[in-house]
Amino acid sequence: MEFFRIRKDIPFMRHVLVLNVVSFVTFALAVFFLATRGLHLSIEFTGGTLMEVAYEQAADVGRARTAVEKLQLGEVQVQNFGTSRDVLIRLPVRGEGTKGDELATQAFGALCAAEQGQVSTRQYTTPQGEQVSRPACAKADGSEPLKLQRTEFVGPSVGAELARDGALALAVTVLGIMTYLAFRFEWKFSVAGIVANLHDVVIILGFFAFFQWEFSLAVLAAILAVLGYSVNESVVIFDRIRETFRRMRKMSTREVIDHAITSTISRTVITHGSTQMMVLSMLVFGGPTLHYFAVALTIGILFGIYSSIFVAAGIAMWLGVKREDLVKAGPREHDPGDPNAGAVV
Repeated sequence: MEFFRIRKDIPFMRHVLVLNVVSFVTFALAVFFLATRGLHLSIEFTGGTLMEVAYEQAADVGRARTAVEKLQLGEVQVQNFGTSRDVLIRLPVRGEGTKGDELATQAFGALCAAEQGQVSTRQYTTPQGEQVSRPACAKADGSEPLKLQRTEFVGPSVGAELARDGALALAVTVLGIMTYLAFRFEWKFSVAGIVANLHDVVIILGFFAFFQWEFSLAVLAAILAVLGYSVNESVVIFDRIRETFRRMRKMSTREVIDHAITSTISRTVITHGSTQMMVLSMLVFGGPTLHYFAVALTIGILFGIYSSIFVAAGIAMWLGVKREDLVKAGPREHDPGDPNAGAVV
């Protein structure tokens, strides 16, 4: 399926040097911000307490944040979650002697006092039929300005394990991509593809380090998705390069790569355009839960298109990829007097 077809090949490789210099500078800046600022890790990695509070009316997030910060528990995060009445609160770890439920009780008490309520303990029945005790907030007239929906505690050791497993998942994914490209194409494409993929990953991390956006498990999942998405685009271009080498023997390597990229532009517009529309809908309507997940995907998709064309294809060209690397010569091809000499793939 094609929306349009470009008759004349676009000379992408003519500008590859300048654009790769830009890529290198961007990559270096991302590494610099990662080294100097670091990532703003969520409690899944650092450990801490997570609270969900439901207000009777639209929540005043600023007042809630001020109330919790007065407890001096450290760096806390207060934000809307889902609707304007739901608030998500993240509390950092306060040491091994302090339990997560104690921190949650203190924070809930501060939130209740900010709404002119009094805290008491009530029995609730869970959907599974279990009886649990939770703090409740009530005013003098009996109304409940807010309710504690749930609390979740992540210990520092669990957070460190998640960070280690996340890094391992990223390393295994990179190794798998290199192996796949080396077997399907040639080692030069393997090197070019993995450099392009790491280019996308490091730049995404650089954005999160520079703006100090929260790096959570959802963002890690987005980065792994970008790896697969970006390598898919590279494979399409590499496959078209191999096909063009087979069909058009008189073309130079630069011309083959330009033709391969030009002939896949329509497919790129359809695939990436439809995907980006879906991701933008998550970014606009998904709320805080999906916000940074969608941000990471948006950055990854945009840079994935760029890196597949100018980074992966450019590096493959500079590594000296040629027809003989991808097409095996038949016995007749070496006979210059045979007009039917051809290639056997």
